[in-house]
Amino acid sequence: MPTRVKKNLADSEPGTYGSIETIHDLHEAVDIALKEKEIAVDLEADSMYHFQERVCLIQMAFRDRIVIIDPLTIQDMSPMKALFYDQKIKKVLHGADYDVRSLYRDFDIDIRNLFDTQITCRFLGIQETGLDTVLKNRFNLQLNKKYRKKDWSKRPLPKNMVAYAAGDVSYLIPLAHQLENELSDLKRLSWVQEESDLLSKVRPPNENNEPLFMKFKGAGRFHPRGLAVLEALLQSRRRIAERKDRPLFKIIGNDALLKIAKARPVTLKRLEGTKALSGKQMGMFGEELIRSVKEAMAIPEDRLPEYPRKKPPRQKPKVPRRVQAIRTWRDTEAEKMDLDPALICNKAMMTAIAARNPRRMSDFNDIPDMRNWQREVFGKEILSVLKKVR
Repeated sequence: MPTRVKKNLADSEPGTYGSIETIHDLHEAVDIALKEKEIAVDLEADSMYHFQERVCLIQMAFRDRIVIIDPLTIQDMSPMKALFYDQKIKKVLHGADYDVRSLYRDFDIDIRNLFDTQITCRFLGIQETGLDTVLKNRFNLQLNKKYRKKDWSKRPLPKNMVAYAAGDVSYLIPLAHQLENELSDLKRLSWVQEESDLLSKVRPPNENNEPLFMKFKGAGRFHPRGLAVLEALLQSRRRIAERKDRPLFKIIGNDALLKIAKARPVTLKRLEGTKALSGKQMGMFGEELIRSVKEAMAIPEDRLPEYPRKKPPRQKPKVPRRVQAIRTWRDTEAEKMDLDPALICNKAMMTAIAARNPRRMSDFNDIPDMRNWQREVFGKEILSVLKKVR
């Protein structure tokens, strides 16, 4: 019999789950899970509290048990690799992008046979796809959000937090079964399987020593000198955050940093005049930030950074007309299918198809990001649409 789930999923009692804190117990849990056809997975991390985030708990549910694995206590998580890599065992996650990246980053875990219930919801035309909303609407179950933003790296964890984590994963398999049946009825199961498979291959970003401003919103509006100041401030914030073991946003927020970069203050009085920092931040970080600005202002002109700008490729005059024709067809099709139009064909895909202007089905093979299900389901219709564009 499956574990019974209470109406409030944060109220799982200790007897309904097992805590895994030793390598011996981990091996035992993995051996049991390897005999299953499907497991539900969720995790908790500490990105709200530390500079370098870590996976702090891994929750798994299968058939008659829930296990809570503590990777901060267990030094060797390698037994998990075989479980997640086993193609015969379906791994059910909800909104798996962050989890896939985190498990690979921290434990080199590669997930095979992923089934993402959030993607499934989208392909069923469900607009509100957060797990709490889906469980409320589907099963009249209430997720307690009380512990969502707590520090999961603390040890020992309070029992009520562990119980919350157990409840968070306990209903994913029944949800997946229900959603799968509906997908099958609509003949969209292969669509979600392909999307889930692609999602299982996402990886943490590789910094490659590129400037920090490359991932900072608004950096493209700066001229070279301002860009140098912004980069110096970003580097300074990063050093402070690493030193204090705090997330970047808890040192200085992005809006405040942007305001300082625009003002380029070289004295504490001018920095205070920006009103970007609190009094406490001024006392803790003010002098270091001023030094960074001064160093950036002293960089020779020929060594200033420039924001790389990609020129869009020149398009043939008919490409915009083709895009519009595809968009009109897509929006009509999406309305009939009760789907988000971007799922059928997003803006980038419409542009790529219009630029390639396929005349036969095999021409779609030249469009790298096009899914197999998109070719098979909509390929002939797209060809028909494009033939009518003059």
